[in-house]
Amino acid sequence: MPTLLRVPVATVLVIVSTVLHVTPLLLIAIVKACLPVAFIRRGCNVLLMAIAASWIAVNSALIHVLTRVRFAVDIDASLRRDGHYLVLANHQSWVDIPVLQAIFNRRIPLLRFFLKSQLFWVPLLGLAWWALDFPFMKRYSKETLAKHPELAGRDIEATRRACEKFRHIPVSVMNFVEGTRLTAEKYRKQESPFLNLLRPKAGGVAFVLNALGDALHSILDVTIVYPEGHSTLKDLFTDRISEVRVHVRELPIPVEIATGNYETDPAAREKAQAWINELWLQKDVRIAAMRMGVGG
Repeated sequence: MPTLLRVPVATVLVIVSTVLHVTPLLLIAIVKACLPVAFIRRGCNVLLMAIAASWIAVNSALIHVLTRVRFAVDIDASLRRDGHYLVLANHQSWVDIPVLQAIFNRRIPLLRFFLKSQLFWVPLLGLAWWALDFPFMKRYSKETLAKHPELAGRDIEATRRACEKFRHIPVSVMNFVEGTRLTAEKYRKQESPFLNLLRPKAGGVAFVLNALGDALHSILDVTIVYPEGHSTLKDLFTDRISEVRVHVRELPIPVEIATGNYETDPAAREKAQAWINELWLQKDVRIAAMRMGVGG
């Protein structure tokens, strides 16, 4: 299909799929909220997950049909649809999200991201994320916290509340550990010690492990590489990405971090930072190997 046709066709089909899936999502979510009876909520959850899986499957099929991108995926993990996972990944592009959804859909529970509170107002998608129990986080700048110190810790409390809900359902908690997408400008500004990555942030990982550690089965460490360099969603649907390489490995829950208190204990904070930095050193080496076509 010519590029001039592919992009508008893809846009229309994605919008149609979104409307067709979000509409029943919202109706079921309203029933779930209005009738807080245990068996009704369980039934609604099953329907919500089925619709979400269908939505992701359609979007993945559109990528397969409208582009020639090849997913080279190496999975060294035992995946369960009823599992409880913390999924950690490097973050380079918005393409990362459909890639992750495509490789994990119907293999592990729905990936749930911690979202900025402003994203709730994204038309249709914000309500869909709310219906699917994606946690919304309100981040405060250092300047705001200096003026209003009473706001400190609210994002942490929101993390705890979300994690408490996740204890009772199969879940895959998704964390882009760098906290933002990799760009040359961010890389220079951070003076990153890694060749292929931004500095990792241990706090979010530590909070989730502390809140959910005993309920999690394992960690899925995901490495995503675009051999042709930085790639965007526009690149994807204009067929400028020929291959995406993904490596997945399963790691045990680090007990010393799951049982520590990152917020108040300096020793626990140091252990968490050392663990995530070692993980990132290994990932940095793996990315270099994957770019050369060597297995993870």
